[in-house]
Amino acid sequence: MKQQLIAVILGTDQVGILSDIATLVSESECNILDSRHAIYGQEFSLTMIIEGSHTAITRVELSIPELCQRRDLLSILKRTREHTKQNLTHLYDVEFSGVDNPGQIQAVTRFFADQQVSISAFRQTTAVDEDTGHKMMRFKLVVNIPDDVHLAEFQYRLELLCQVLHLTGKIVDKHKG
Repeated sequence: MKQQLIAVILGTDQVGILSDIATLVSESECNILDSRHAIYGQEFSLTMIIEGSHTAITRVELSIPELCQRRDLLSILKRTREHTKQNLTHLYDVEFSGVDNPGQIQAVTRFFADQQVSISAFRQTTAVDEDTGHKMMRFKLVVNIPDDVHLAEFQYRLELLCQVLHLTGKIVDKHKG
């Protein structure tokens, strides 16, 4: 029976990290089902789900920490249940902008949680408006809206939230552009 393992690896970006990890997984007779990789400045982040037999997954669990120690990386490993691919049918970009005020991110992320909408990605930027001197922010989320959420009602609630937070916002269906 196939087993699955989630691996999170963090550290200073170095040439060849992905190659070393992929080689280790392959040599352990496992497969990488899905992965996400990002570089934040000089830092590297990798999250992947690995599948193999019980024995093969155990080999990976023992080998990844050794590799990470040699490369001065951190690793977190967790066995998990069967991986199912994310339903990408209802992916939307949601963008907000306005004066940066404390609590806005918390209010927006709470809104999505309350609506049972999952956030797949999040990015925020800030800058000072040269004309007003206000610290301005923009943030963009990629969200997956379940089938049972009525989109028009969801958009209305999102508009109300934007009014309360003094933000402008928009939602764009990623499949329609």
